[in-house]
Amino acid sequence: MPRRLRRGLLALLLVLLGLLLLVLVRTVRMSPPPVPAASLAAPRIDALPAARRLAASLRFRTISHEDRSRIDRGAFVALHDYLSNTFPLVHRRLGREIVNDLSLLYTWPGSDPSLAPLLLLAHLDVVPASPEGRDAWTHPPFAGVISEGYVWGRGAMDMKVAALGALEAVEQLLEAQFGPRRTVMLAFGHDEEIGGDDGGRAIAGLLRERGVRPAFVLDEGMAIVQGAVPGMTKPVAFIGVAEKGYVSVELVARGQGGHSSMPPAQTAVGVLASAIESLQTRPFPVHLSGPAREMLEFLAPEMPFLTRLAIANLWLFEPVIAGRLDGQPATRALIRTTMAPTMFEGSVKDNILPVRARAVVNLRVHPAERVASAVDRIERTIADARVTVRPLATTVSEPSPTSPVHSQAFALLHRTIVEVFPDVTAAPTLTLGATDSRHYVDLSGSIYRFLPLRLTLEDSVRIHGIDERVAVENYGEVIGFYMNLIRHADSASL
Repeated sequence: MPRRLRRGLLALLLVLLGLLLLVLVRTVRMSPPPVPAASLAAPRIDALPAARRLAASLRFRTISHEDRSRIDRGAFVALHDYLSNTFPLVHRRLGREIVNDLSLLYTWPGSDPSLAPLLLLAHLDVVPASPEGRDAWTHPPFAGVISEGYVWGRGAMDMKVAALGALEAVEQLLEAQFGPRRTVMLAFGHDEEIGGDDGGRAIAGLLRERGVRPAFVLDEGMAIVQGAVPGMTKPVAFIGVAEKGYVSVELVARGQGGHSSMPPAQTAVGVLASAIESLQTRPFPVHLSGPAREMLEFLAPEMPFLTRLAIANLWLFEPVIAGRLDGQPATRALIRTTMAPTMFEGSVKDNILPVRARAVVNLRVHPAERVASAVDRIERTIADARVTVRPLATTVSEPSPTSPVHSQAFALLHRTIVEVFPDVTAAPTLTLGATDSRHYVDLSGSIYRFLPLRLTLEDSVRIHGIDERVAVENYGEVIGFYMNLIRHADSASL
């Protein structure tokens, strides 16, 4: 072998060995983010009586309908009265305001007005239970039944469980004669399921007018999930540190119409189908940054060695990790703006060529992008003058700012989770759905989205689906979580 070739091969070998050494050193040095030490015991909760109170609240049909004229105001008023009677100490000691007729704002004044308040969000409304699926429920959706260790009914997961859980926590703290230094506020909107414009937005506007700037805001969004991450044996408490944006885009193609026996080469429906095919074959770019990267860094130390090695060296293995995340719908949504065609309309009759074909695609916009840039990309991807692209103004929200993970507020939340749920690992992530917290983004830089429900991947379909339920034991943990969170917030430097 020529000497020059041997030298070249030796140099290449040294480079490869150096690269391997660097990769191994970075993997070994990768340490888990610090877990705040538990300083409070998990409260002992008598969960069954509390579960009965939750079950009773599910019997009030506080349903949000897109047609707001169908909303039953009486059901919400009856629920308000039920809460007043069920939590007497809360309603004697806290201020309660009715906002925009059906939403509730509670204020528990702290002894130190210089401390910014803790704000806990929930909502009182629920989605309908479709008539077609009601026979498939194990128990009727609005019966509020306790059976087999679960509370069954619409709102058991989304999200009367949080509203009642927070009220239970405050009631029990009052019974224990706890008085907070930091003001605690509970904000319960009444129309989150249809955008929250009359509920969450109105409460946020009221706080804005009063100059209230919460130190820490907690809303729904993520949960404790078993089996969500390949290679993780522990359940993971996912904490949403940001929320995707939302916009629906209308696509319209026009044709000349006429009889279907003499069709053109492509009808308006065909033009529109081609446009949608273009969108589906050219997805939005991958963003392995922000919440997705932070999630990987928190979870990597507990993953199998090869996965940990890849995450510790994303500068080299980012395409591999991105490819794995891109392989499943749930994780794909963490790293891309997603596009889902949801509506398609054409001719009024099977043998008439459509004069107009219309489709709607729903976008969930990644925090690395904006609504306008996402809509612009849709138009550039289609690139067909026969198709008009227009964002629908019904519900549009920008992606939220990302709340910090290296902060007192995140540490407070992390500590509370490991105290009440010692068997779980916590990690930040991106919230894929829309929550009321988007109305509060200009009031606080520390907004997190987490509800401590224990779920499996199979349970996720129960949210807005059939057989919504929460385990009685888990509901006791929810109450204990809120109790410890309030106690920690009282002494934290937020």
